[in-house]
Amino acid sequence: MIAQTGSDPVNGKAVWAASKSLWISGMTVVALVGAPVTFSLEALAVFVALTALTICVGHSVGMHRLLIHRSFEAPLWLEHILVYLGVLVGMAGPFGMIYAHDIRDWAQRQPACHDLFAHRRPFFQDAFWQMHCVLALDHPPRFVIEDRVAQDRFYRFLEATWMLQQAPLALLLFVFGGISWVVWGVAVRVSVSLTGHWLVGHFAHRDGEQGWRVDGVAVQGYNLPRFGLVTFGESYHGNHHAFPESARLGIEPGQVDLGWWFIRLLARLGLASTIKLPSNTQRRAGLVRVAPETVHGARTDSAPNPLPAGGERVRGCR
Repeated sequence: MIAQTGSDPVNGKAVWAASKSLWISGMTVVALVGAPVTFSLEALAVFVALTALTICVGHSVGMHRLLIHRSFEAPLWLEHILVYLGVLVGMAGPFGMIYAHDIRDWAQRQPACHDLFAHRRPFFQDAFWQMHCVLALDHPPRFVIEDRVAQDRFYRFLEATWMLQQAPLALLLFVFGGISWVVWGVAVRVSVSLTGHWLVGHFAHRDGEQGWRVDGVAVQGYNLPRFGLVTFGESYHGNHHAFPESARLGIEPGQVDLGWWFIRLLARLGLASTIKLPSNTQRRAGLVRVAPETVHGARTDSAPNPLPAGGERVRGCR
């Protein structure tokens, strides 16, 4: 994000987004109506396997840690596969995901921001805002994607067709398992994934365990350790706010992070390199240790010196 003169993260209006709302509503209705009448152990297994593949490998590792934060490097062919799996989650295309993440991240780092970015509103209002609306800021910053990503033909194709990418998967599921596999492998998976993603964002920005805080910002992140396993590490959001470029989200002792385990596997296979961790990245301005625990067996308050005046740049934007 380029914060131009007058860019304002506070003033704006939540506006109903028709395509986004109809998409999640349609998937949810099909899931609620179809899941009970098509249930089978095989369909449930397909749901679990595809959810793990798309949310963990695709969204958490491919979209979030690799494409958005560049917390490690991977061959382009592997990056394309991981991001494609992330698109299958059904949230947005690669450009849409980068924008949604970076505009929120930029706003949360300011001294104040709109309630939508902070998840401050009551539970059901926040649900409606996050899953059915977009925030139209009166004076938004300028959004620019780095050329390497913006000019990638595969990513441009995915951005234009991200909803349609469920169709080939649905056809494959129908051929091998019939309509029950389609309902559970597409509609149930997408609706659960999108609802779960919002739930983690809602609670992880409101309260929870906190090993670190960032002074001078509008929104703090919190860890939800009970959900670390099922969210593949994404619920350690306080850690992520503290070390946004780290490939490892579960940085405290005992925090299970399946996404990090997968990145370690890639590294052992020679498919992941230049892996960023709290120990080898610049410390965020305003970062303060809340508890005296250790990270990776070493005290984290010995992390690199704070950034120089001017703060840090959000990777993926100029």
